[in-house]
Amino acid sequence: MPKLIVGLGNPGRQYAATRHNVGFMVVDAFAKKQGLAVTRSDHQALLAEARWKGERVVLLKPQTFMNLSGFSVSSAARWHKVEPQDILVIHDDLDLEVGRLRIRTSGGSGGHKGIISIIEQLGIQDFARLKVGIGRPAPGWEVPDFVLTPFAASERETIDAAISRSVEAVETVLDEGCLVAMNQFNA
Repeated sequence: MPKLIVGLGNPGRQYAATRHNVGFMVVDAFAKKQGLAVTRSDHQALLAEARWKGERVVLLKPQTFMNLSGFSVSSAARWHKVEPQDILVIHDDLDLEVGRLRIRTSGGSGGHKGIISIIEQLGIQDFARLKVGIGRPAPGWEVPDFVLTPFAASERETIDAAISRSVEAVETVLDEGCLVAMNQFNA
């Protein structure tokens, strides 16, 4: 059964290093480790196909902007015949401190617009998520403005380490499943 690994973010150079694009960053780091680039255009997304221990794995970066990510994810899932339980969505999370990871096998959106869109388009909440903490904005910041800012220089080392750990978490999910990964990376 093929797997679908989705990194959420916004397309365009101006968003590349922003907090909201940490999902793209993780997918790119995973792809690079596999000797791939996520550059093929299909399903309103950039994608790459890899093999992981004999199984096909599709890496997907929706190019629909965050709030419409579900259209790309549902299209790719249908085309590649991927069931929701074989989808892993990687995204930013305001409720986790910068660099902290949390894996879930299902659940609500937590207010994340990309996850809301995916739930609406798939018609189900039962897909795995790897949440990467981006922290909360300081008083006076509006959330939409905060998520579209780059990480501060003081956070760069922490977020780079979190991206590396996220790649390890994706590998663990592929090798041993979400429950093992949750025990290892949610601590």
